[in-house]
Amino acid sequence: MSQLLALVILLLILFIGDLVAVRTKAWVPSIFVCAVLFLAGYWTFFPQDIVALAGVPPVVATMMMYLLITNMGTLLSIQELKNQWKTIVIALSGILGIIAILLGIGTFIFGFKTVVVAIPPLVGGVVSALIMSEGAKEAGLASLSVFAIVIYVMQGFAGYPLTSIVLKKEGKRLLQQYRSGQLAYNTQGRAAEETAAASEAAPKPELKLFRNMPEKYNTDFFKFLRLAAVSYLAYLTSTLLAPVASVSPFVLCLLFGVIATSIGFLEKQVLQKANGFGFAIMALMLFIFDGLKQATPGMMLEIIYPLAGSIILGVIGMYIFSFIAGKILKVSKEMAFAVSLTALYGFPADYIITNEVIKSLTEDEKEREMLTSNMLPPMLVGGFITVTIVSVVLAGIFVGLL
Repeated sequence: MSQLLALVILLLILFIGDLVAVRTKAWVPSIFVCAVLFLAGYWTFFPQDIVALAGVPPVVATMMMYLLITNMGTLLSIQELKNQWKTIVIALSGILGIIAILLGIGTFIFGFKTVVVAIPPLVGGVVSALIMSEGAKEAGLASLSVFAIVIYVMQGFAGYPLTSIVLKKEGKRLLQQYRSGQLAYNTQGRAAEETAAASEAAPKPELKLFRNMPEKYNTDFFKFLRLAAVSYLAYLTSTLLAPVASVSPFVLCLLFGVIATSIGFLEKQVLQKANGFGFAIMALMLFIFDGLKQATPGMMLEIIYPLAGSIILGVIGMYIFSFIAGKILKVSKEMAFAVSLTALYGFPADYIITNEVIKSLTEDEKEREMLTSNMLPPMLVGGFITVTIVSVVLAGIFVGLL
């Protein structure tokens, strides 16, 4: 298969995903559709390296991940992060629910070691899945080694549609309150009037550190340069901290993106303004779907029962504990559940699904801005807390139990 043919096939799949999402108004998320098509492709005629063949090897995807996460940081202010303490509590509650239900009930159904292997990948991303897979392999548990990878690959099939459903309910609730004038506070307790006032205020220069530089010099390459520099600083900091504490460079990218925007080194949504956002999302999505090549039909038949059972029990635990946390913190059950569900996929799926839902609910730009300010920050923060931070910590603990 030639490089361009591979690229055309993969882009066709991404387009079909978008088409279905638009036609169904995000009830069927594009990521879910693409995952199904990729799985079908790998089970039939796809070369195992089709994503790399198309021009997106892991090293390119990693570069895009650094740039995208730093760019996500430009969407959040330091004050916004402070406002997200409720999101962090809810996200942790959802993870606690997964652990409690799977250890309490799943152990009797599937066995202790199966549950131990299942929890970290179910809570997080590829790093935790790889840790548990290698741990199971070293313990002589070959099928569980495969199980750790497959549960990571398949968990999104539950998370994508569920998130779309609850976010649509949350968005409709917010729109109804907004249109009737009843929306006094968003889900994090900030006055809507403050949000409106901020949007109507006179625009301040974003690049305070470059205020004297003529705009003509702020080229796309200069935007990329500054974004890459902030990403590298995050990576360097993570490396320097490694002997003392293990801190994910991706977490630091988000934090450094926030700081760089606050001090005026980066503008908000700098990757979009540099005309690179669409390509970066494309590369990263292809890399994520590349993981589906691990899930062969034989594998799926062997572990389908514990796979489905673990995901169902985990989702039930997330819902119960996030519902309780939401009640205590006065956050709607839909938003609380959506934040918890980010553990099943993380970034960029949380960003993509949220935006798809917002676009499907209204054509009015002000209403979209209102929905974005209320729904996107909790989803992003929730995804980073669960997938990037907590899951790796859990994997480090649970692998010792095998």
